Amino acid sequence: MWDTIRESSLGQIVRLLSRSPHLLLPYPEELDSFQLPAGLSASPSTSKLDDGLRKSTAVASELSLSPASASATPSEEKDLEAATSQTWDSTATTPSLEAPAPDVVDWYSASDPANPQNWSLAKKIWVTTQMGLYTFAVYVGSSLYAPSETQVMAVFGARLEAAALGIALYVAGYGLGPLLWSPLSEIPGVGRTRIYVATLAAFAALALGACLVDSLPGLLVLRFLLGFAGSPCLATAGATLDDMYAPWKLPYVLTVWSCSATLGPALGPVVSGFAVARMGWRWSSWELFWLATPVLVVMSVGLPETNPDTILHRRAARLRARTARPELLCEADRKRAHMTPRQVAVDALIKPWQINALDPAVLYTTVYAAVLYATYYSFFEAFPLVFVDMHGFNLGESGLPFLAFVPGLLIAVPGYIAWFRLKVEPAMRREPPPLYGHPESRLFPAVLTAFLAPTGLFIFAWTSRPDIHWIVPILGLMVLFIGVVVSFQCMNFYISRCYPKYSASLFAANTFARSCFAAGSILFSTPMYKALGVGGGVSLLGGFSVLCAFGTIVLWRHGDRLRIRSRFAQSS
Repeated sequence: MWDTIRESSLGQIVRLLSRSPHLLLPYPEELDSFQLPAGLSASPSTSKLDDGLRKSTAVASELSLSPASASATPSEEKDLEAATSQTWDSTATTPSLEAPAPDVVDWYSASDPANPQNWSLAKKIWVTTQMGLYTFAVYVGSSLYAPSETQVMAVFGARLEAAALGIALYVAGYGLGPLLWSPLSEIPGVGRTRIYVATLAAFAALALGACLVDSLPGLLVLRFLLGFAGSPCLATAGATLDDMYAPWKLPYVLTVWSCSATLGPALGPVVSGFAVARMGWRWSSWELFWLATPVLVVMSVGLPETNPDTILHRRAARLRARTARPELLCEADRKRAHMTPRQVAVDALIKPWQINALDPAVLYTTVYAAVLYATYYSFFEAFPLVFVDMHGFNLGESGLPFLAFVPGLLIAVPGYIAWFRLKVEPAMRREPPPLYGHPESRLFPAVLTAFLAPTGLFIFAWTSRPDIHWIVPILGLMVLFIGVVVSFQCMNFYISRCYPKYSASLFAANTFARSCFAAGSILFSTPMYKALGVGGGVSLLGGFSVLCAFGTIVLWRHGDRLRIRSRFAQSS
């Protein structure tokens, strides 16, 4: 418990302000009882020796700082997670089969308790729960505003397109943010937790501002900044989970965590619809503020740092202070010492788009995600036309059809997890990293459910009529959601395994692309539905989904050939 508080943002602030941090929330290296690894102990006079003498006297400590996973075979699953996960995460500290230099700070052993892979299951679940609450709070903010659109139009004298910008700009903001937050969180001196807490504090403050603003331009600016400030959960929450779990356990956790991201937009109109109808348009922003603030308090006190590079960066600083050896660095710091800001910017901002342009498999997953996201968010404009205008729902009731996504999720997630447990995990335990077998075989559930998304869309399109009961199009939404959830899980897993070196930046680019499409769909869907009708507009989206379904089958059958020809993919 105390180590979690010490690693949290509050704990780090307390240590920073304390005159004696070694007495208040101390690290093991700061205790008098701590035994320094061989070769690290040094007196002040030793620090005055030249580098050559210092390095020669440290050779004996070479094995004491080398990662145990490179020389020992763990006998328990926890140790096995610590040893193998280093090859799973392209951003983590990567062990070498060769012993590192004596001035490289690493884990003390394979069971080092500071390594997130070695944390207890309870601690991992605690961190995972916080990531889920955080993600839900941000995602639900996009659609909490939807029931307020009508009143915003009336209060500010705005057209529907202007009022709809409240959702569109929010979505655009959390699509743009990962391009900054994702590479920033990989800097060892920054880490993930500081970004989470700082941006969530800004998120809560902006939500309060949205409750009090008195102009439409001010409201729209705040909505964009809300999305941008909340976007670290999209950029790095998956990386936080990756820090803690082994490759064959991570998909379970990511699948459950993604439910919070998926349900957030669906439940937003349900949460705020009745309140806005009774209390006014500002009520949706108050609900967002009330939801974000408790999450901020919990994360400030109870979220430890999980980035292994950051943990080792801080350990190296403590060891330098204790041993008076300024050359002690973690491996990530040594690598970044040779990188220019231009190289970091190119890898984060240009490389993912280069891969999209030159690698058809990545381009397809980006386009498919964009189409699904645009379809999903277009329903915020379609539902009032169907359930209010055709079936007489009031403002609060108009959000209830989004609950159709819940049974779809309850069908898709257990089914995917059961398949992964029975088919994929045993194969991954047998096969070597980083591919852990044949990646295209992991697309089979997406192939099996490829045509559920277009089927659900066509059901919704062709039954959204006043003479057909409202439950029928809602059943189409449930079918649609099963296909969407399974497709997202399979595609994300495929990209992370085939492009481990670039997966973080590729996911950031994917988030940016799909969020831009979603923001655009919010604006063009109402004119489209008025011109083509709900049936014609949703049928058009269904046609795009059919093309994407065939793309999934092509990738499943011929993805291995594409990987062999790609200069970015992992082919073996």
